[in-house]
Amino acid sequence: MGELVALGEVMAVTRVSGIGTPSPGAAATLSYAGAEATVAIGVARLGHRATWLGRLGRDAAADMILTSMRGEGVDVSRTVRDGDRPTGQLTRHRRTADRVVVSYHRKDGAGARLSPGDVAAEAIAAADVLHLTGITPALGPGPAAAVERALAVAGQAGVPVSFDVNYRALLWPPEQAGEVLRRLAGRAEVVFAGLEEARLVAQRAADVDDPGVLARLLLELGPREVVIKLGRDGAYVTDGNAALRVPAREVSEVDPVGAGDGVAR
Repeated sequence: MGELVALGEVMAVTRVSGIGTPSPGAAATLSYAGAEATVAIGVARLGHRATWLGRLGRDAAADMILTSMRGEGVDVSRTVRDGDRPTGQLTRHRRTADRVVVSYHRKDGAGARLSPGDVAAEAIAAADVLHLTGITPALGPGPAAAVERALAVAGQAGVPVSFDVNYRALLWPPEQAGEVLRRLAGRAEVVFAGLEEARLVAQRAADVDDPGVLARLLLELGPREVVIKLGRDGAYVTDGNAALRVPAREVSEVDPVGAGDGVAR
């Protein structure tokens, strides 16, 4: 089986071209997005084996997603297809030249119906690493239970866990999320977090912006290594003994969506 197994949600994306409120006849492109899938694709592109586990509808959007991920070299053979719920959708447009507006249509989607029974235990047990994010447990009780099931399997098999906090305020309030994310971070080997996410998990005030301080607080929860994502300033990485500041590559920004997920690969 794959060296990496990622469990999570993937949605179809409609990206409207141009600037301003979308209008009838506006040009658009179809794609897909999912934090865990982005990591799986990145790992596959680097020449490793990767498996994605999740739940999609029995619709054209799911067919597009699965065909593309297979083309990227990701094993999607254990994807659960739901005949009762559609694949989640995401639409995005530029309200102004520098402001992207994203709308999610996932509440009644197949991904929100993920359950412990959808978790392919044999795939996780045979992996070298299990990758999870804080998005999946925020989707509802079923997805949260699926994450717990995946963690239990990984723990029994001795498979290390990579966890990207990936806090989404639209999905749950910080009071609820903080408790869950702290617990998940404590069960991971490696934790990825932005500055705001690190403050949420570490229960520190907004005025704490030293990545070294925040990383040490996250290490106290139990992970072996912490990566603080600093956007255009790169990343701060530490295991408590040594620390490394990694600069970001200079690139021309095309689309910021998925940039943080790319760090985790």
